[in-house]
Amino acid sequence: MSNFWDSNVWGFINLLSILLISLIIANMLKRSIKLLKYSLIPTSVLGGAILLVISSCYELITGKIFFDTSFFGGNGMAVLETITYHALALGFIASTFKSSGGKLSKKRNTEIFNTGVTTVSTYLLQAVLGFGITLVAALFMSNFFAASGILLPFGFGQGTGQAMNYGNIFEANNGFEGGKSFGLTIAAMGFLSASIGGVVHLNILKRKNKIKLANAEDSTEKAQNIEGDNEIPMQGSMDKITVQIAFVCIAYLLSYGLIYLLALLLPGMKATIYGFNFLIGVLSATLVKTVINKSREKKLINRQYINDFLMTRVSNFFFDLMVVAGIAAIRLSILEKYWGIVLILSVAGLFSTYFYNLFVARKLFPEYENEQFLMMYGMLTGTASTGTILLREIDQHFETPAADNMVYQNFPAIVFGFPLMLLVPYAPVKPIPIMIILVVFFAVMNIILFRAQIFRRKKK
Repeated sequence: MSNFWDSNVWGFINLLSILLISLIIANMLKRSIKLLKYSLIPTSVLGGAILLVISSCYELITGKIFFDTSFFGGNGMAVLETITYHALALGFIASTFKSSGGKLSKKRNTEIFNTGVTTVSTYLLQAVLGFGITLVAALFMSNFFAASGILLPFGFGQGTGQAMNYGNIFEANNGFEGGKSFGLTIAAMGFLSASIGGVVHLNILKRKNKIKLANAEDSTEKAQNIEGDNEIPMQGSMDKITVQIAFVCIAYLLSYGLIYLLALLLPGMKATIYGFNFLIGVLSATLVKTVINKSREKKLINRQYINDFLMTRVSNFFFDLMVVAGIAAIRLSILEKYWGIVLILSVAGLFSTYFYNLFVARKLFPEYENEQFLMMYGMLTGTASTGTILLREIDQHFETPAADNMVYQNFPAIVFGFPLMLLVPYAPVKPIPIMIILVVFFAVMNIILFRAQIFRRKKK
C-alpha cells in the first residue's frame, strides 16, 4: 500500500505538470520573441526542446537521467514514452469521431484521393532515400544498424508517436540500441524541417507578391458549433467535454481488446501489432461512431452526443502532449555516434519532401497550389497540426479545399500505406528485397497519382 507522500504517488502528476508548464512557457516565448513568433515552430515542439535542453544539461553535469529522479517517481523516461505511445492513438481516435461532412463532388473526390496517394508516395520516397543512405553508411561504419534510415518516413511523415513505435520495434526485435531515441530525434528534425522549409517558401511567395500573410494574432476564427441542433447541453448531468473523452476511452478500450486478440493469434508479430495501436484505434472509433449513428437513425438515441468542436480540442490536446513528451524523451547521450547520419537523413528528408510535394501541387492542384503545398509539406515533415499551422499563414479561414483534403485523405492513405507499415519490420532481416519492393511500390503509386497525365499522353 502506497503512502500519499511516496514518490510513486506524485511522480506522474509532477511529470504531467512539467510537460504542461513547458507548453505554457513555450507559448509565452513565442508571443514575446519575434524570431520565434515568425519561425512557425509549433509550441509543443518548442516546449519539448526546452525540456530536452534541461534534461541533457542535467545528465551532462550529474551523469544521471533527469526524468528518472525520485521527483518523477524514478521511472519518468518510461512514462514519457508511454504518454507518447498512447497520446498518438487517442488523438487519432478523437479526430475519427468528428463528422465527415456531406457528399462531395467528383472533382473533390479526385482531389482527396490524389492527396491520399501523395501522402503515401511521399512516405515511400522518404523510405527509399533514408533506407538507401543507411545501407550505404553501414558499409563504412562498424556495428551500425543498416535499417535505421527507414525510420525517416515515420519521423517526418507520421510524427513523434510512430517514430518511437517503430524505433521500439527495432530495439526490441533487432537489437537497435537507442532505436526509440533515434526515431524521436528524426521526428524532432522533421518539425525543424517543416519550419525551415515553410518559412523559406512563404518568404519566396511574399517577395513575388503572390500571397499576403495572415496575422493570426489580429484575426478572429469563424464561429464554431459548440452546441449544435439536438445536442446534449454543455453542462448537463455530465459535462459535455467529459462525454467526448468517455467516447474516446470506449473506443481505445475496444482497440486494446482487438490488439490483445491479434497478438494472441499472431505471437510472432506482437511488437508490430501493438505498434499499430493508432490504426486499430481509428478502426475501433469508426465502429463506435457507426453504432452511434445507426442508433440515432433507429431512434434508439434521441440526442447528438458527439461534438466536432470539442473533439477537435480533445485531439489537439493529445497531439500537443504527444509531441512535447516525445521530444522530452530523447536521450542525446546515446545518439553520439548517429549525429552525422541523423543530419544527412534530415537534409535528405527536407529537400525530397519539399520538391516532390511542390511538383505534385503544381501539377495536380493548380487552382490552390500554394495552399495544398504548404499543408502537405507541413503534414509530411511534422504532423497534421504542423500542416495546419503553415496553411493558416495564407488561408486563415480555410477557404480553399486544402484543409478538407488533409482531413478526408486519411482513408486512401491508410489503404495504400498499410502495406508499407507491414513491410518495415522486415527491413533489418531482408534489406535488399525490401528496398526493391519500396522502389517498385513508389513507381506504382506515382503511376496512380499521375494517371490522367500519363494515359492522356498515350491516347494522343
